Amino acid sequence: MLDQLRGNISVKQTLNMSGRGKQQQPLLLSPAHAAGSGMGRRRYLTFLVIAMALVASYHLLQAPTPPSRYHALFLTLGSNNSASAHLRALTLRPHVAGTEANAAAAEYVRAALSSLSFPTRVTPYSVLLSYPAHRSLSLSAGPGLPNNFFSLVQETYSGDPYAAAAAEVIPTYFAYSGSGSVAAEVVYANYGDKSDYAYLASQGVDVAGKVVLARYGDIHCEDMVRNARGAGAAAALIYTDAKDFGGPGAKGKRKWFPNSRWLPPSGVQVGTLYYGNGDPTTPMWPSCAVGEDCERLSMEELDGSEAMPGIPALPVSGRDGETIQKAMGGGVAPPEWQGGEGAPVYRIGPGPAVLNLTYIGNETLATIENVFAVIEGREEPDRYVIIGNHRDAWTFGAVDPNSGTAAMLEIAERLSKLEKKGWRPRRTIIVCSWDAEEFALIGSTEWAEENMDILGSRAIAYLNVDISVFGPGGLMPRATPQLDELIKEASRMVPDPDDPSRTLYDAVIRNDRPITRVAGAGTDFAAFVQYIGIPSLDMSYGLFSEYPVYHSLYDDYVWMERFGDPLFHRHVALASVWGLIALRLADDEIIPFNYVSYASELVESSKVVEDGCPGCPISFSPLHKSIKQLEKAATKILTEKKMLQAEKWGLNTRERTLKVREINDRLMMAERAFTNREGLAGRPWYKHMIYASSDQDDWGTKAFPGIVSAIANANKLNTSESWRLLQHEIYRGARAVSKASAVLDGRLT
Repeated sequence: MLDQLRGNISVKQTLNMSGRGKQQQPLLLSPAHAAGSGMGRRRYLTFLVIAMALVASYHLLQAPTPPSRYHALFLTLGSNNSASAHLRALTLRPHVAGTEANAAAAEYVRAALSSLSFPTRVTPYSVLLSYPAHRSLSLSAGPGLPNNFFSLVQETYSGDPYAAAAAEVIPTYFAYSGSGSVAAEVVYANYGDKSDYAYLASQGVDVAGKVVLARYGDIHCEDMVRNARGAGAAAALIYTDAKDFGGPGAKGKRKWFPNSRWLPPSGVQVGTLYYGNGDPTTPMWPSCAVGEDCERLSMEELDGSEAMPGIPALPVSGRDGETIQKAMGGGVAPPEWQGGEGAPVYRIGPGPAVLNLTYIGNETLATIENVFAVIEGREEPDRYVIIGNHRDAWTFGAVDPNSGTAAMLEIAERLSKLEKKGWRPRRTIIVCSWDAEEFALIGSTEWAEENMDILGSRAIAYLNVDISVFGPGGLMPRATPQLDELIKEASRMVPDPDDPSRTLYDAVIRNDRPITRVAGAGTDFAAFVQYIGIPSLDMSYGLFSEYPVYHSLYDDYVWMERFGDPLFHRHVALASVWGLIALRLADDEIIPFNYVSYASELVESSKVVEDGCPGCPISFSPLHKSIKQLEKAATKILTEKKMLQAEKWGLNTRERTLKVREINDRLMMAERAFTNREGLAGRPWYKHMIYASSDQDDWGTKAFPGIVSAIANANKLNTSESWRLLQHEIYRGARAVSKASAVLDGRLT
């Protein structure tokens, strides 16, 4: 066809050159002239048809395959077997950050990505990790009664295929716990939040110098221990109550793993107590590899830091927690503080039970490794779509995090197959396997801090999946709001694995389950959205309540195969929607962000914040005004985007290319404008003025966190200075929204 086209061009040239010295006839007769002759009219129409066919053929031959066709193909390439095989291989051994087993897991991921012909690299850092050197716990129930020495061991079961590997599991502990020995009476503090300590104080129970016993279920362990320390406790124990983790039924009739999904009586949920993100020795700046020189805090400086827990603490099993409860006296705890069916009566103490707790930690510099693969973009290689998951686990990590790792590797395999079909992304896709997330989001934070300026000018979005599958329950997305519409569009394209007659959208989002926000600090999106201001999402399939073996010995491949995802079709569905969102962000000519959704979200969030301060002697009008500006700017750029998309026909011109780039830059950079270089008051690492974790719950979600904290402080102190500081925080939030509006508007003032 191209030869025929060239031949026709030659014929036209020949026709134009012939007849020199004569009056030349036009190549195409005008309609009026052609109408004067039937023969001329037929010739004109015939030539017109041929010309149109040639032009259409030329465009068909020259035009590349539309990205949407590759996206549709991507959705057909999922492999349950591949996801299962990756998960099995990654979970053969416990692989805590800094261990040989985790280095082997890093090599597995690197080799898997490299085998797909993607350029890969490993970026190491030397960071402060924490391991147990010695632990002991005993209970004295009273005079004349024998002491009870706790084994602090999670038990394997008969026929456990991982019994031998379980010997490699690090003993149960809290990373970065304070070291020391404490012998003191016990006080029961329910879920360990501040309201629980307020109740104890109202009952005349003095926590000072005591060992606090609290149970998981409301807030994260680092907040529980901070609250215990704030109440004056000398040490803390946190247990997994059978009421919340042991399953339904009376005591003696419950079934647990391996016979059901529930946590066995000896199961323990471990975790970290560091109240910050990244390497504790390099707060606010990046760490470095072994042999390189970088500034670090000393251990003496760290020990005096508010980020460290400051008191010894241990996690214990539900069985051990119940044993301690039986030995306690004092007043009967309120009904909502009690255990489940068959549990002993819970009392608040103090005593007469006395606990003797010793914990000695080993804080040491260890090497961690982030693994990357890069799929370079064709048209915009300097724009990055980043997908990430962490690889390290407290034990075997079949759910947390390697269900996500398996899904990410399965996505990479699909992208490799697309490349072989001729696809290449418009923008660069970076695949990231983070290390040491469990300790303090260390791997992702150090890399983001080190590359902050480049990422700030080039990153389109960060797409995180920590846990891909908890079990049944549908898609559970959370994101910055400009991604909401894209999530909905992608979820419409993927069948629900638990009911293929419906899509993920039908099953979840349309049924009034809202997209929540990436505000807590519980996983690796934190550095991207809260430190740099990069649009981000995190998603999973299923409900957290379906995963009671969280951070315990029993989070292994058997649990996933029996209860989490027996067919591995949930893994594939999650990978499909995750990968499709990445493809849209990488391939769409205009970035598929919608800031109208963002403005609508802030309208609702500001109402919630203002309702928390009725009658306060301050004004929220600066915030309301700034949000109206955002609504206007978001609508304007959406209109510009639609107009530019409507001008799609024809070859790209330089003017169009520049206009597309200019709109994309505004869409990309608007999220950065929500950040403030000084950060939140008292928490300078958190620079996002709209979304951050609560200062009382590191995993909690708060919109306008600076304003919320200032309201709580002003209501508590009720001084002119506290109200002035609240008004200041309202102005700070308003300025951030106004800056984002200016970026979207694209004009200087």
